[in-house]
Amino acid sequence: MDKLKLGIIFGGCSEEHPISVKSAREVARHLDVTKYEPFFIGITTSGAWKLCDGPDADWENGSSRPVVLSPDRSVRGLLVLEQGRYETISLDLVLPVLHGKLGEDGAMQGLLELAGIPYAGCDIQSSALCMDKSLTYMVASAAGIATPKFWTVTAGEQPDLDQLTYPVFVKPARSGSSFGVSKASHRDELASAVEAARRYDAKVLIEEAVVGSEIGCAILGDERDLLAGEVDQIALSHGFFRIHQEDAPERGSDNSSVTVPADISAAARSLVQETAKAVYRALGCRGLSRVDMFLKEDGQVVLNEVNTLPGMTSYSRYPRMMAAAGLPLSDVIDRMVALALTGDGR
Repeated sequence: MDKLKLGIIFGGCSEEHPISVKSAREVARHLDVTKYEPFFIGITTSGAWKLCDGPDADWENGSSRPVVLSPDRSVRGLLVLEQGRYETISLDLVLPVLHGKLGEDGAMQGLLELAGIPYAGCDIQSSALCMDKSLTYMVASAAGIATPKFWTVTAGEQPDLDQLTYPVFVKPARSGSSFGVSKASHRDELASAVEAARRYDAKVLIEEAVVGSEIGCAILGDERDLLAGEVDQIALSHGFFRIHQEDAPERGSDNSSVTVPADISAAARSLVQETAKAVYRALGCRGLSRVDMFLKEDGQVVLNEVNTLPGMTSYSRYPRMMAAAGLPLSDVIDRMVALALTGDGR
């Protein structure tokens, strides 16, 4: 049986470039090379595409070659520049291991659809929708899912201070991880928090602080058949959860720890998993996503955000939740590939 030619795209131009490279390394470690012939395509921070041997520390140099994705749907693959000429490499499937802007927001998904290449994960619409936290809340709320009270501030606007009850969280509306996120405990802290968020996005989200445990649930599958991973729970010693902001996240956070499975009742666990599935379906997700929520003392589950291409690093939450449910990363990859190849009219 021929191996599937699998393109693995990583890196990218967003602030999450280093995280994407780490995710790709973990995917490479768990990839079954008896099933797949991998082609690693790294995107530099300046936007150059390079075909390389793998996402090691020297992937941008070494034996890497310039490469582009062919927009010609009859090629369905890569054009590799070799001694002034282009060589074509066909691909059966692409696994985008990208986080943040131009990777998780529908841009890469649109490029792959133009090229006619199947890809793992959410489609253009759900990727774009989940990337914008304000739109995520609007759609989820319309589906009957609890969300925080929120306000948006676009470029040139100033927030109406009289609307707010402190503390509030201020976030870039369309950015990943915790980049640009601040907590404003008083009115005097709001202006600087908005400016910090605007370094990452012109559209800023201000949301009420929800009192409750921060929890997450990994989801894998399509609308007809969803698998929920174990629920995890974040414990804070101080401040708020700032993922990927540490100097050495592999060694842990300076203010938080993540427990899998979460220390909650069986009933609460079931409610969290069913809420995560409802969010996933309402937003049109497919393939995989990590749904982050709050569990309040009264038992209510409130949506926080949805990550359509969650981290796959050695310390990331998504693979840990799936592993706790009995599904190692190698099996997660196999299922993502199978879902992409079965297709849904994309």
